[in-house]
Amino acid sequence: MNLKNLVKKSLTVVTLASTFLSAAPIAQAEEKSDAFIADREITGLVFQSAGDAGVDTMSPEIAAYIKERTGITLKLETVTSEDSAQALAAGLASGDLPDFIAFYLNHSGRPEFPLLLQAANQGMFHDIAPYLKEGKVYGKYFEEGYLPRDTKENIMMREDQEGATYLVHMAINQEPADPGSKQIGGPYIRRDIAEELGINPQEINTTEQLRDLLNQIKEGGFTDDNGNPVTPLGPTVWGGSDRPFIYNDLVWQGEGGEKFWKDGDQVKHESMTDYAEKRVAYVRELLAEGLMHPEFYTMEETRAAEGIVNGSFAITSDMHSYRPEVGDLKYVPLGPINRVDGTNNMVMSYKSGYAGWAVPATTENPEEVVKFADWLAGPEGKLLYFYGLEGVHYDLDEDGFPVAKEELVKLQDENPDEAIKEGFRGVRAFWGEHLAFTDINNLAQFGEASWGEKVRGEDNSAAKKIIELYDYDKRYEEKEVIDGLYARAYLYEFEGEDGDLNQALDAWNEDVIKAYYATSEEEAQKILDASRQDLIDAGIEDFCKFLEEKEANGDVIFY
Repeated sequence: MNLKNLVKKSLTVVTLASTFLSAAPIAQAEEKSDAFIADREITGLVFQSAGDAGVDTMSPEIAAYIKERTGITLKLETVTSEDSAQALAAGLASGDLPDFIAFYLNHSGRPEFPLLLQAANQGMFHDIAPYLKEGKVYGKYFEEGYLPRDTKENIMMREDQEGATYLVHMAINQEPADPGSKQIGGPYIRRDIAEELGINPQEINTTEQLRDLLNQIKEGGFTDDNGNPVTPLGPTVWGGSDRPFIYNDLVWQGEGGEKFWKDGDQVKHESMTDYAEKRVAYVRELLAEGLMHPEFYTMEETRAAEGIVNGSFAITSDMHSYRPEVGDLKYVPLGPINRVDGTNNMVMSYKSGYAGWAVPATTENPEEVVKFADWLAGPEGKLLYFYGLEGVHYDLDEDGFPVAKEELVKLQDENPDEAIKEGFRGVRAFWGEHLAFTDINNLAQFGEASWGEKVRGEDNSAAKKIIELYDYDKRYEEKEVIDGLYARAYLYEFEGEDGDLNQALDAWNEDVIKAYYATSEEEAQKILDASRQDLIDAGIEDFCKFLEEKEANGDVIFY
């Protein structure tokens, strides 16, 4: 089955080469270049949201630079789908894959991983371990201690694959528990509303406190930039999603985010507790009382972001401190809401990933794809991807670090839709994320934690001020670091490729959302009871005992 026929209504293809040929001259590959790889086109298919895929964001000038230095013309395609895992499943089933594919893969517990592992075991991907080992950047992956356990043992260097590597995990920090740009995610509240109500947003730490705050907002008569009444609680800046941050104390999970946790010495899944019932009752009340947007779990990304820009949501359930919508502290962090054990301290993994890529077995000369990825993730490619072109987008300071052009920083702050046309990551053009975004250490590599900091200065950076408001440095100093595997990372060992538990766990999360919107409390309970029984039938209780045995044998699990 041809993938383009399968998803032709949602496939966006951006051919960088043909577009740029008419926009700017592209130099022919110079084989004398020390960065020359091959005079060829490399095509990638990205199974991510349109904003993350960044397929149409590279500028013609940057494309020309890449072509001149490496000989490579990069072409990206993406499949637009509400469910990235379903899109990936369809793409793998089609067998019609380009030179590389890219996908979400925070860790091996994500629903994409069983699909990718099965494809690898069926011979659908090249073993690229020999080529990765030769890389200056990706060669570090094979150094002892560089990768976190999950990346090394479950994703890239599995014992059952006997030295082969089929999947590449991305967004690996150079240093353990590296705070990086000190990005602060979670709920945000409009600062003017918080000030008018006289509250300290960081003191809202329980769902009961949040409910009281939402009622105050509803009764306060607040309006958005267009004069319309605000919705007290809106979705994430990325659109509708069931994320735990607004009701952590009603979700049975730790920072691992998989709805597994320990009750004393006993491992339990959320379905083995009454926390889903508590959360469903809470959400249904918020919806019924008009405190939560009715499309909280379903709103598309463009409408959600627009609502935040216009101030239509007094509180957004998830954003981060480097989003342009934060503006000049228009929004400030709320909480954090405590976990079910009453804690809200910072918990970090030793290192963690975010996404991944693989080279299909049908790709000719796979070593060239890996060499290009290594160049793009290396000093020259990463500087290009993060900061653009020297003299056009940045200048070098006396220490050899890039300093963004002041006019570009201003443009990014005031008109991000125009700034992105410059085509590099600093202005949120994410075309290079799939091959270049790893071995991360912005301070050491660029002299600043995030693009434009030197120009904005400490006093003028909203992100810097948010760090102070959140008391980030103190929280980081007191952090807990865990180098362990996520609970769902053990599913393959527990049930192999043919078990039903992985699907039942995904269905539980979906069924909880259905219960939020059920026509009655009785219907909501029936939905949860049926989903709970499906998990029991699929072996959830045995799996929890299996996790207990793993811990007894010395394994560290990140719940």
